[in-house]
Amino acid sequence: MQVTTIGLDIAKRVFQVHGVDCTGAVVIRKKLRRSELAQFFAHLAPCLIGIEACATAHHWARELMALGHQVRLVPPSYVKAYLKRGKNDAADAEAICEAVTRPTMRFVPVKSEEQQGVLVLHRGRELLVRQRTMLVNGLRAHMAEFGIIVPQGIQRVPELVAMLKDETTGIPQIAREVLAAMVVQINNLTTSIRQMEKRIIAWCRASDAARRLATIPGVGPITASALAATITDPTLFRSGRHLAAWLGLVPRQHSTGGKAKLGRITKMGDQYLRKLLIVGMTAVIRSARRTKAPAFAWVNALLERRAARLVSVALANKAARIAWAILIRGETYRAPTMKVAA
Repeated sequence: MQVTTIGLDIAKRVFQVHGVDCTGAVVIRKKLRRSELAQFFAHLAPCLIGIEACATAHHWARELMALGHQVRLVPPSYVKAYLKRGKNDAADAEAICEAVTRPTMRFVPVKSEEQQGVLVLHRGRELLVRQRTMLVNGLRAHMAEFGIIVPQGIQRVPELVAMLKDETTGIPQIAREVLAAMVVQINNLTTSIRQMEKRIIAWCRASDAARRLATIPGVGPITASALAATITDPTLFRSGRHLAAWLGLVPRQHSTGGKAKLGRITKMGDQYLRKLLIVGMTAVIRSARRTKAPAFAWVNALLERRAARLVSVALANKAARIAWAILIRGETYRAPTMKVAA
């Protein structure tokens, strides 16, 4: 019988294949090594292949699509519902094969190599920022042991470095050498972060979608480029509300019997995008408090009733819906017109 649907459980070296025909009967249940995977699918007639959207999934999706197959990436949390008792590679492949055929299943769009390259740039910058923060916190903590304290913030690091070089601060020579090595690492990381930010800004200027997204208040080149590289196909979302829900910017529901109970935001989806949007909207709140401009009337009215963090999440939800509209319509951000009283 001809194989119509395959569930492929990918890993580093061992891959599990579970294939069924048009009637749902199991035709293939096979374990493959990494070197055998491409050759196996090259000799197979074009069919539908389901893969969990995990590490290396986009790479294998591109490879299999080049061989003429139709590949769909399924979120791992959606595959879990089709997993029977006991977890192993064969059971995972069977669950993927079942999940990919569901008519209401939602899939992850396959990213191109360029889009993944931009996201690697973002993830690499984020990693270096975390490492620099760790080093700065360590430097502050060690110097506090000798009674040297400065206000928090990355912009205050030069003050710590100046005190470290001061011979009258009473820091022992052995500690001074260790702290000086930490300062060198902080400076190197800062240089690398700035270089990555320049490349992100350059890519943002070259991308039409990223330039249009950057017109949203509170969305800069970093957030705009991350949105453009992550949301490859905005038509997969029926509306901007679905995009906001995908990013986890909506309340968690626990409703039954017709009684709606809403809790905190779900925090599902891409954590990096959600963080960028919330941080950007925090900057919008600061501008609204400082300027009191008519354009921020809605923000200031909301700040009078709710906490600032809740308002920043509400603004991030609104920005996500605006971003979907911009990507769908191919337009730029248009500020709302103020109604003038007669």
